[in-house]
Amino acid sequence: MKIELTNRNIPFRTEMSVPISYNGQILETILRCDLYVADCVVVELKAVKAFEPIFEAQVLTYMRLLDSPKGILINFNCMSIFHGGQKTLVGDKYRILTE
Repeated sequence: MKIELTNRNIPFRTEMSVPISYNGQILETILRCDLYVADCVVVELKAVKAFEPIFEAQVLTYMRLLDSPKGILINFNCMSIFHGGQKTLVGDKYRILTE
């Protein structure tokens, strides 16, 4: 995925530390976003039998902390990424703007 993004000149960061702010102070964190594409799309990569609710919660948390309008959860352990192997999430802030 990183090779394809690079080939297409799409900016991205990998294993990016996700900042958490509490009372105006940035906390040290171990939260890491697999891919953050073009400073607006959170991408979380998995290789699991099935998506668990915690994976969606993880992406939504990263989206909220990074103020990202969109997140994509991808599972590489499936027959087709396009049919059941990915889930796209839209943040509340973006959803309000499109209504």
